[in-house]
Amino acid sequence: MKLIIIFGPQAVGKMTVGQELEKITGLKLFHNHMTMDVVAPFFDFGTPTFRRLVRSFRLQMFKAVAKSNLEGMIFTYAWAFNKKSDAAFIDRIVRLFKSEGGTAYYVELEADVKERLKRNKSSRRLKHKPTKRNLGASEKSLLEYDEKYILNTRKGEFARKNYLKINNTKLSAAKTAKMIKAKFGL
Repeated sequence: MKLIIIFGPQAVGKMTVGQELEKITGLKLFHNHMTMDVVAPFFDFGTPTFRRLVRSFRLQMFKAVAKSNLEGMIFTYAWAFNKKSDAAFIDRIVRLFKSEGGTAYYVELEADVKERLKRNKSSRRLKHKPTKRNLGASEKSLLEYDEKYILNTRKGEFARKNYLKINNTKLSAAKTAKMIKAKFGL
C-alpha cells in the first residue's frame, strides 16, 4: 500500500502531475479539491463547518483506502509548513497507512510565481476545480497564501524518508510524473 503525497503552493501543478502519475502507475488520485468542491456550495471556505466536513470526508476516504486491496493512492495538498495543524493532518494520514503496512512517499513541487499565475488560469484547472473559476479571487488567494504561508521548504529542511523535490517551472506534468515514478519505483 502506497500513499504518494504531492504538495506545494497553489497552482504549482499538484493535481495535473497527480493525473499523469495516475495514468502511469494505476494508483488512484485523490486531489485536494475533490472534497473542498463538494462542501463549498453549502459552507463558505474556511468556516468551522467547512473545515470539519472536508476533514471528515478525507479521513473516511483515507481509512477506506488504507484497509482496501488497492495498491495505494495519490493525494495532493497545499501544505503550509508554518501551520502545525497541516503537519498534524499529514502525520495522521501517514499513520493510517503505516498501520496497515503502507509506505508514504513525499513529493514537493515548486515553480516560480509567474508560471503559477499562468497555470492558475489553465482550462484543466478550471475544469476540475470549480472554486477556482472566479479568476480574480483565485489569483488574489494565490498571492495572499504566498505571503501568509510557507508552502515550499528550503534545502535540507524536509527530513522525512522517501522524499523528492522537483522544480517543475519548465517541466511538463508528464515528465514530472515520470521522474516521480522512477525515483520511487512505482
